[in-house]
Amino acid sequence: MNGKHPKSCIIANPIYDTVFKKLMEHERIARFFLGTLLGENILSVEVSPQEFTYKRPPPKKGKASGNLIGYSIFRIDFMAVLETKEGERKKILIEVQKSWDETDVERFRNYLGEQYKRVDRVEGEEAALPITTIYVLGGRLAEIESPCIKVERRYRDLYQGNLIEKKAPFVEKLTHDCYVIQAKRITDQRYGTKLNELLSLFEQAHFVEAGSEISKEYTYSSDDEDILFIASMLKEMVADPREREEIAKEEEAQRVMALFGRTNRKQEKALEEKEKVIGEQKTVIEEQETVIGEQKSVIGEQAKALEEQARQIAELKRLIDTK
Repeated sequence: MNGKHPKSCIIANPIYDTVFKKLMEHERIARFFLGTLLGENILSVEVSPQEFTYKRPPPKKGKASGNLIGYSIFRIDFMAVLETKEGERKKILIEVQKSWDETDVERFRNYLGEQYKRVDRVEGEEAALPITTIYVLGGRLAEIESPCIKVERRYRDLYQGNLIEKKAPFVEKLTHDCYVIQAKRITDQRYGTKLNELLSLFEQAHFVEAGSEISKEYTYSSDDEDILFIASMLKEMVADPREREEIAKEEEAQRVMALFGRTNRKQEKALEEKEKVIGEQKTVIEEQETVIGEQKSVIGEQAKALEEQARQIAELKRLIDTK
């Protein structure tokens, strides 16, 4: 494939799990995606088993649930061999997690914890490999406007106050860099970099059909062979009726999930308010019980005093009667 793709073409939206999965399963595309994002020369990638996390909303009363499934998080792991700028070859684990909901932090943390427990084999021996994580978000982080960020580590000598250039395997295996892509913050600004061309494919704009984000008009002209290859693959996917049907199912599931999520959040908020009221009532009851306890203690002491007085009166009466 040579030259630039047409001025505009219709492509499938790669933010959908169905589309993203197919792209990442292709070794050439995976190498280009990972290498461009990490800024490293990826020599080879080995795809580990993928994992979907599903959520099925409960059916409404009187209605069958059908086959509708809500997608929450899509995860795919790679064992990559890369060549550093210094010419060193090294193996790393790259975990890509994609989610429509950026608030699902607990699952992100759980999956990352699983990776830290993982033991791989390198040249026949067990080894704990350094980890890099990539998060592709369908939503927006309120605090970060950039569509693509890298969170990286630095070694700092706290004794002398300077940065340490060398890296230790011990530290590399216990800490990690991460990358975050915010699809809805990608704009059509043209910066002329390979990263910008890659991100342009994920831009959430120029949708073809009203009320649907399955397909979009792609207007970024490029002469990069890998970008052209990805764009052609996305064109084929959106033109295939079976592929479109799968994407449409996911889109509908996502709508239900969004509605269910909003309803669920309202219910959770109402439950929190109810629990707050119950908590306050429990506090009042506990305070009342404390007061009642104190009153019982006072009454008990008064009863003892009365008993003592009665005993003394009885003793005086006995003495008078004996005289």
